[in-house]
Amino acid sequence: MYTLTLVILSLYYFKYNRQIPNGDNDRLKSKFQLQQRPQANGLKPKRQHICKNQDEVEKLTQADFHSISYTLSRNQIVVVQYAHDEDSDMFQIGRSAESQIDFIVMDTIVGGKTIDDLSVSQSTISRYACRIVVLRHPPYTARIFAAGFDNSKNIFLGEKSIKWKNSHNEMDGVTTNGVLVMHIDNDQLNMNSKSTKWKEVSVCGSVFDLGDGRFKYNYQTALPSNTDNILKDGTLIDLCGATLLWRSVEGLKHTPTRRFLEFGLEELNSKKPQCPVSLNTLVVKTESYSLVSSKFSNPYVYVLCGHVQGNHQWGMKTDDNNLLRECPLCRTVGSLIPIVPGLESSFYVIPNSDNESTTSHAFHPCGHMTSQSTALYWSKIKVPYGAKGLKAVCPFCSLALSEVKPYVRLIFQDSIYR
Repeated sequence: MYTLTLVILSLYYFKYNRQIPNGDNDRLKSKFQLQQRPQANGLKPKRQHICKNQDEVEKLTQADFHSISYTLSRNQIVVVQYAHDEDSDMFQIGRSAESQIDFIVMDTIVGGKTIDDLSVSQSTISRYACRIVVLRHPPYTARIFAAGFDNSKNIFLGEKSIKWKNSHNEMDGVTTNGVLVMHIDNDQLNMNSKSTKWKEVSVCGSVFDLGDGRFKYNYQTALPSNTDNILKDGTLIDLCGATLLWRSVEGLKHTPTRRFLEFGLEELNSKKPQCPVSLNTLVVKTESYSLVSSKFSNPYVYVLCGHVQGNHQWGMKTDDNNLLRECPLCRTVGSLIPIVPGLESSFYVIPNSDNESTTSHAFHPCGHMTSQSTALYWSKIKVPYGAKGLKAVCPFCSLALSEVKPYVRLIFQDSIYR
């Protein structure tokens, strides 16, 4: 038996963790666990057909088996028939709410606060974005493939899509918006892990370096990797609109649990840190603190110096239409941001010390609280960021981190972390 985890960077809980219109709430989540199915539903290529007209294609694709169609021209369409594979399980990921999609993924809209803010008129995520195939026996290898089968059990690559024949005269191709993967340089996600290059996955699972342009890149003559599509702990998957993190059971054994993270917040709040200006108690609020008395206030941190205080009116300054604050403790002038707990355990990396605090640092500019090793790791990982290229982002909200100071060490008034 296996249990593997996919989690979406940018956890808008009110967007992902809710029911879809038909009442199914198992597929629209911020985190999805892949577990061995009662019966195998994996597929493997069986036979390749060359069709001369659409009638021949329809006869093949309407039959009761899965297939991938590659349109080379009006008079030449290659249909690859797939057969049942009793040794593997297949899981499909995409934007579609149809039943064959196991994990529904929606676009990440940075900065959105409500459902209306998070809606898009035209999504860049494919309805059938990709599929993951996991072996049902040890070592339970998981591989990713671009594109998923639709409700008619087919994948169609049109005449304008990028496709080619490989060295074995077998058809392959890539999807319109592409599926990218990036691995780390070791087997488990820790603070010393380093990222490798982003690469593109084909429909048949081959992995290619990213060229200067997709239409200029010669996939047919390139040397693909047939092992880089194997997912391992810490692998990132980009679906052109959302980025997913792959975690293994072994990797998650060394990360803090949700309860451990909440315990860290309870321990911090029990010390009753004070705001030196308002002289009230600061409380890092979670869902369980939603009814906390108004005499307590949310903590804010001065980004440049790290001193944690309340959101008071002292020391306010304006510079080029930007509101800045002067820290009353050290007189440093800079931004003041609210602190928000980072409670998704899958984003935490293995620390160098077992005694590392999970409430010692915060990402800048979003203020998500985390551990030092986690802040250090994610500040060095570059992910696709819309049309702006690659940027380091906060894993908890997907907001681009400051290139000058991506995170800040938190210094509470009672010197908890001094």
